[in-house]
Amino acid sequence: MNSTFMFGEDRFSDDEDYSEYYSSLGGKLPKNVVNGVIKDAFEYLEVRYPDVKYRHSFPSVEEAIVKAAGLNLPNEEIGLMASTFSFHEHGYIPDDYIKTLSRLASKFTLSAVIDIWSAKDRWLNTFKEKGIISLFSAMSFSSDHGMIKPSSIPFELVVNELGIAKEHCVVVGDSVRRDLGGAMASGIDCVLVGGACDEKALACYANLLKFEEDIR
Repeated sequence: MNSTFMFGEDRFSDDEDYSEYYSSLGGKLPKNVVNGVIKDAFEYLEVRYPDVKYRHSFPSVEEAIVKAAGLNLPNEEIGLMASTFSFHEHGYIPDDYIKTLSRLASKFTLSAVIDIWSAKDRWLNTFKEKGIISLFSAMSFSSDHGMIKPSSIPFELVVNELGIAKEHCVVVGDSVRRDLGGAMASGIDCVLVGGACDEKALACYANLLKFEEDIR
């Protein structure tokens, strides 16, 4: 999803002010505390994301907040922090990508294997608001089950739900390690978009728009 049809995600940096959104939710903790907790939680997850030890047991954002913060935060504050984290992890879907997804869905059965660290609610709401949630016949969110790409299991869960043979499926993604790696581990062909390319992929495109244009 990220860098395939959603962009502007993962707004985590040293100069980011997370307290602004947190305060809009009614949070009362000091700015430096909020920024420190979100920054530490992000770093806690970032270092574990490529680690094979966490491929099938990736921690939740709430767990990262508790462990990285080193504070006895009440559940309400953990929830506000988690919502703040998801706001900065979440991106936007351009209109031309919405149209492209709609055209693809008119010809193919679409599904989505999505790695996100936060709970999926914010993303599902965006899919509903943009009118694309019905385009996907199956979806896997890593934050639901703790399994992250390139694990083959999320891909296999979706394929099994669809009831389509793997040889009739194609993964379209932007990451050689996560998307191509997961597809190959699952025995599924892969097309790379977003500038990623590898000789083991079926094809490589600058973006999803170019891919859809080529097969139109």
